[in-house]
Amino acid sequence: MRINDQYWERRFGSEGMIWGTEPSPTALEARELFLKHGVRTVFVPGAGYGRNTKAFSRDFIVEGVELSETAVKLAGEWDPDSLVRCGSALDAPEEGELFDAIYCYDLLHLFLEPERRRLVASCLSRLRPGGLLYFTSFSDEDPCCGRGEQLETGTYRYKEGKYAHFFSEDDWKAHFSGTEILETGALRETLDGATEGLHDYMLRTIAARKKG
Repeated sequence: MRINDQYWERRFGSEGMIWGTEPSPTALEARELFLKHGVRTVFVPGAGYGRNTKAFSRDFIVEGVELSETAVKLAGEWDPDSLVRCGSALDAPEEGELFDAIYCYDLLHLFLEPERRRLVASCLSRLRPGGLLYFTSFSDEDPCCGRGEQLETGTYRYKEGKYAHFFSEDDWKAHFSGTEILETGALRETLDGATEGLHDYMLRTIAARKKG
């Protein structure tokens, strides 16, 4: 069970660059981490319209996948230095060069547990041994946590047609138990949505290294 694939196509089709053009502060933090560790290539699952890929493409070779064809077209216009393809981040990668790092922004919480595990596994399979992961997702400290129908522990249908998983610190670390966790963090991020206006989200972040 997951949000219908057409949900994002409809949103990007009607709202365009939904959250504006400024990258998330977490993308800038991840960029500094990647530069510190000599990263050359970065993969971005759920790349959207390039709002965050553009924070990396000046310094790295950047590739990404995105479900929405409309978003992929927007990404090509906004961030032509990144290569964003249409596809699912859940799919196993084709054989090819492994990436030095992965930045995954607010994607993991959109799935129920089996697909969350599948997404982390898919990302790890795209990384070279010793490669870096930087993920963000909703925190259980967000005001929407606990609202609406509970679908599984920590996952709620908090508004009509939309659900999310809200991570506790222990749950967050458990999803990355197969990695070497470097650091976890928490922050409040404000987005100015095209239709929703200003809205605060409580996020968790994690920086980790692939073992091996």
